[in-house]
Amino acid sequence: MQKQSRLTTYILVGLALGIFAGYLANVNMAKPVEFADYMALITTLFLRLIKMIIAPLVFSTLVCGIAKMGDASEVGRIGLKTLGWFFVASVMSLSLGLVLVNIFRPGDALLGHMAATTGKVDLVTSGLTLKEFVTHLVPSSIVDGMAKNEILQIVIFSLFFGSAAAAVGDKAKVMIDALDGVAHVMLKVTGYVMQFAPIAVFAAVSGVIAKNGLGVLSTYGVFMAEFYFGIAMLWLLLIIVGFLFLKGRIFSLLRELRSPTLLAFSTASSEAAYPKTLEGLERFGVRNRLAAFVLPIGYSFNLDGSMMYCTFATVFIAQAYGIEMSLGQQMTMMMVLMLTSKGMAGVPRASLVVIAATLGQFNIPEAGMLLLLGIDHFLDMARSATNVIGNGVATAVVAKWEGELAAPGETDMVRAR
Repeated sequence: MQKQSRLTTYILVGLALGIFAGYLANVNMAKPVEFADYMALITTLFLRLIKMIIAPLVFSTLVCGIAKMGDASEVGRIGLKTLGWFFVASVMSLSLGLVLVNIFRPGDALLGHMAATTGKVDLVTSGLTLKEFVTHLVPSSIVDGMAKNEILQIVIFSLFFGSAAAAVGDKAKVMIDALDGVAHVMLKVTGYVMQFAPIAVFAAVSGVIAKNGLGVLSTYGVFMAEFYFGIAMLWLLLIIVGFLFLKGRIFSLLRELRSPTLLAFSTASSEAAYPKTLEGLERFGVRNRLAAFVLPIGYSFNLDGSMMYCTFATVFIAQAYGIEMSLGQQMTMMMVLMLTSKGMAGVPRASLVVIAATLGQFNIPEAGMLLLLGIDHFLDMARSATNVIGNGVATAVVAKWEGELAAPGETDMVRAR
């Protein structure tokens, strides 16, 4: 706990120093963009270190979790409960974004200023149809899926592999023990990588400020303030729902998730916080086998902050162009986003790909994405942090339902099986 608190402090210091250094670079350097490019190298290195961990960690922990459950019916029952929670959370997140953007109408402030906006958005918007989504579920090669860090594909393969290992029984015991060792080794590697987190946070924030100046925080201040208000509302809803099931322990859970949430916020990547989120849930008392099963699925199906942003940003762009969307169109858009947001990667700018694809389907100019690119990093910080909270609460609640949540004072390391 002391190490966790120390890391949180260092990350906060890195965040503050990053803003200060970025401001100095923007004001005093002749070419602050070059400074931003150098800082981007550090951020990229850290995120690549995180991605290096994800595939073996998800595979080993998920396979061990399923194999230790043993009973296929138990896997199915927990899976249905998990997906049921994720569906309700998705509807709640998308609806909240839709309601708030219609109340605040932030796009109206830009009405009449968008006619001259031209430009291409450097985002690939294909591959989000129902056909592409379904075919993308199953990897043509698990090696290819792991190489590309396709979490959804790794989850699908791990489900089959873990279930088969459970069915084989004692003959697979040696292999499962080996994978359990791999999982512990990867968690130790995670500890090493996380030592670089404060430096990565400093680099990410200072680079953005150096390139765009502090003005990027105020140019779209109203839009950002309204979106952050929406994020606060979503946090409140998640905490209230979590309280209904976990009672007062929800606050202990939030304390355990403080460090990974701050890491996700600082790096604008919920994927970067995955290993620390898994550790935090286990310290809270969620049995390893269940946390390793639910959390990876959540990273594909339960990105609450990203989903809220999708509806909020899409309607905002429509408002800026003076395009009024009827209630029916907005409901249709919400259903489209419900589908296309599944499998969304928990990495920076993933939400923009989904939004760009949705704009085209509703005849909203894709050039409107240019409105968001300048401040997207700061919006992504909020939605990435929310993704961590949403998945943490979901995993803890499912564990409570299944009786896989240790009582206060007990540790999962002692009671894991």
